[in-house]
Amino acid sequence: MTDYDFDVVVIGAGPGGYVAAIRAAQLGLKVACVEKRATLGGTCLNVGCIPSKALLNASHFYEDAKHGTLEKFGITFKDVRIDIKTMLAEKDKAVGELTSGVEFLFKKNKVEWIKGAARFKSTHALDVNLNDGTTRAVTAKNIIIATGSDVLGLPTVKTDGKTIITSTEALNLAKVPDHLVVIGGGYIGLELGSVWLRLGAKVTIIEYLDRIASTMDADVGKHFQRVLAKQGMNFKTSTKVTNVKTTKAGATVTVEPAAGGKPEAIACDMVLMSVGRKPFTDALGLDAAGLKLDDKGRIPINADFSTSVPGIWAIGDVVPGPMLAHKAEDEGMACAENIAGLNGVINHAVIPAVVYTMPEVASVGKTEEELKAAGVDYKVGKFPFAANSRAKTNRDTEGFVKILADGKTDRVLGVHILGSMAGTMIAEAAMAMEFGASSEDIALTCHAHPTHAEAMKEAALAVHGRAIHI
Repeated sequence: MTDYDFDVVVIGAGPGGYVAAIRAAQLGLKVACVEKRATLGGTCLNVGCIPSKALLNASHFYEDAKHGTLEKFGITFKDVRIDIKTMLAEKDKAVGELTSGVEFLFKKNKVEWIKGAARFKSTHALDVNLNDGTTRAVTAKNIIIATGSDVLGLPTVKTDGKTIITSTEALNLAKVPDHLVVIGGGYIGLELGSVWLRLGAKVTIIEYLDRIASTMDADVGKHFQRVLAKQGMNFKTSTKVTNVKTTKAGATVTVEPAAGGKPEAIACDMVLMSVGRKPFTDALGLDAAGLKLDDKGRIPINADFSTSVPGIWAIGDVVPGPMLAHKAEDEGMACAENIAGLNGVINHAVIPAVVYTMPEVASVGKTEEELKAAGVDYKVGKFPFAANSRAKTNRDTEGFVKILADGKTDRVLGVHILGSMAGTMIAEAAMAMEFGASSEDIALTCHAHPTHAEAMKEAALAVHGRAIHI
């Protein structure tokens, strides 16, 4: 019997990695986690989900105070100013509290944090280049790859961290740019674009496809774009970027129609590259472990998160599926349980997604376009927040709930929400779908009054033409 240093070594301490490490330790395994950052939590806690939400929240407060949104409630301000330094400090404070919280949980569960970068030496052996400049050899019976993802670029655009930036730098701008051009109309670009738009920047979104957030239900996506345009965000869809040059004043972005046509130059003082993310696997030495990537640079896995090499497992952004922190967390927990001999399973058909703009957009399950393409018989129920009593009272009526249900069985196939509470409300839809609920199950469930969640009940009633308040 081979002796190993650890039962499980997790490479990467993002949401998937740290959850996998903690769960494996809870199950009685000897666990280490290799992470080169100075703080735990990966991209999400350090330069992703958490700091962006802190800025979205703060900028929303500022926008409400600055632009008279609160005057109808009798709340007025005479002199509203923005202190970027203080705002960023509060964001950093929140990040620090959460990353130190993960470190506490590692200590509590006796997970050893190996501070460095791991590289496979063989199937069960790693060389870790420690942050102090030395090297440590580590062996493990099981190794979980949870290294997450990195910013994806364009071959024609080179970021410099100052004028042409990524999402990481966009979280720490010392001042509000006059004109921010965002290349890419996905979730990250729209969220960060919203932050700086609220704080006073002109924001232009350039998207190669014919609409923003292209994976979103088209009905919701079109309404969403109209809402953002009303807020002042500029859009150039069906447009490709051919070149970006820095200038004394900032940058010039050259674009042309995606189908080809006359080029146009857009002058700005900052460019945010936000065209997506790619699996972070380059420095792992996967060849030494006998692993091969698929055509998209991802690690192929089996249903239990094992790879083609026994003893090596993979989760999160390095495997197929949406690059979402909560997906990685669930995969990390399930993977750890499978290693421990339990039955760890997650339902990849019920993974919610949220855009944290204002209003938010949230979805789970199939879009209407996907159902049409698959030839599925379905019914649609929609209910606008304009007819919801709580939203009406709050003067917060933008958006709607849309439920897609099987035309024969009434089973809920997808739920899509545009509204201020969408990110919270989508949990009910995910729970319903996880238990195979019908739209009638939701419709007959008593919802507290007055709440935004009543719009979910009404949309479910609307599937069968029974909505009360429209």
